[in-house]
Amino acid sequence: VSTQSTWGNSQKVKMVFHLIGPAVFIAGGALKLTIKAYKYVKQQNTSMSFGRKFYPGGFYSPMTRQEAYLILNLRDYSHPDRIKEAHKKIMLLNHPDNGGSTYLATKINEAKETLLKGPY
Repeated sequence: VSTQSTWGNSQKVKMVFHLIGPAVFIAGGALKLTIKAYKYVKQQNTSMSFGRKFYPGGFYSPMTRQEAYLILNLRDYSHPDRIKEAHKKIMLLNHPDNGGSTYLATKINEAKETLLKGPY
């Protein structure tokens, strides 16, 4: 009676290729889809933050109401309390004393003033 396994070396090699082959094929397909998706997103000129598009331009002089709403991330005709709340929240993040830009802080303040002086 022989103590050797009934499988020969060639059968073991075939089994390894049968297991590794599909895994390599699936990984290659996933990589191809990932590259396609990246190229599509890049072509659409969108940010990678959950498909949200950002305002592409600079600032107008003088600031328009629409631009002020964009800066404060508000909808048109927001209530003055909501404008003040949004201004405070953004200024806490962008204040020059906390390492923010003085230019951006000026524009955020200008946005608040623009919205509070007009019709609601």
